[in-house]
Amino acid sequence: MRSHLSKKLFLCLKCGKSFTEKMYLENHLKTHGTEEHFSCELCGKTFSQNGNLATHMRTHQAENQFCCRVCGTALSTKGQLKIHLRIHTGEKPHSCAVCGRGFNEKNNLKSHMRTHTGEKPFPCHVCGKCFSERTNLETHVRIHNGVKPFSCEICGKAFTQNGSLKIHRRTHTGEKPYVCQVCDKGFPEKYRLKVHLKIHIENSL
Repeated sequence: MRSHLSKKLFLCLKCGKSFTEKMYLENHLKTHGTEEHFSCELCGKTFSQNGNLATHMRTHQAENQFCCRVCGTALSTKGQLKIHLRIHTGEKPHSCAVCGRGFNEKNNLKSHMRTHTGEKPFPCHVCGKCFSERTNLETHVRIHNGVKPFSCEICGKAFTQNGSLKIHRRTHTGEKPYVCQVCDKGFPEKYRLKVHLKIHIENSL
């Protein structure tokens, strides 16, 4: 079983199902119909139109021709630049009808709505666990396939998530960003601070 789980998984971005071979993924995509038949040979992402694939390929080819006049960030399409500029202007044209929270991208609003509905449309086809975000599913799948793309440049230890790498780096730097407001003791992780605070709470009882 381990030999199968250690193989790289090719993820169907339409339904979340994963496969150990790219050819199996390509065959599976046919079950979704002909709506997505232009596939990126570099990452496997599929598109319904060849023009969309060509636009996507620029992200791999570094053909970023639209530059932000504020920070210099280069983007591959005019639409991406328009959305990026909202970071600087603070514009959030997409508002949640439930809580009123604003978002700079429509997709971010769509993802946020799941916090209200509880919808988790991205299932792991290895263990069945469901996720509200595709990115969370992709991170989770690394538990099964053993992929650890984030490596410590100091000791070489690898991690499945960038956040875990950031926390690990603190073992080398000694950084302790979470400080107790009662005694000023610092901690490298937030959960350690929470555990520590219980000591003060118990002593105050």
